[in-house]
Amino acid sequence: MSARFATLLRPLGAALLGFFGLPAAGFAILHGAGNGLMTIASGTLPLALFGSRGYGRRQGLIIAPARVAQATSPLTFGLLIDQFGAGALVLTSLLMLFALLALLAIRPGGEPVHETPAD
Repeated sequence: MSARFATLLRPLGAALLGFFGLPAAGFAILHGAGNGLMTIASGTLPLALFGSRGYGRRQGLIIAPARVAQATSPLTFGLLIDQFGAGALVLTSLLMLFALLALLAIRPGGEPVHETPAD
């Protein structure tokens, strides 16, 4: 639930900014809250879905692409702003909504998936 909520905060802030003229500080607070909450969810969601066995390896595989994206995001967002102006905010908000849809497709409450030992 926290990952779903976190992915909703940024598009919500962008919508409030675009439609109702929410001060930029309000957008920054919602974006920052979503980002902070997502750091917690990204550590706990794989544990809840897959269990503790192989958690470190699995977490490394999940986090590595996210860290690359995080490192390149200022440049990428700057290029998007240069190319699309305010449309960059719409584009990135749509990406977050797609992430929310992916998280909504995950059904909680099942047994964690456990790997079988290699032969």
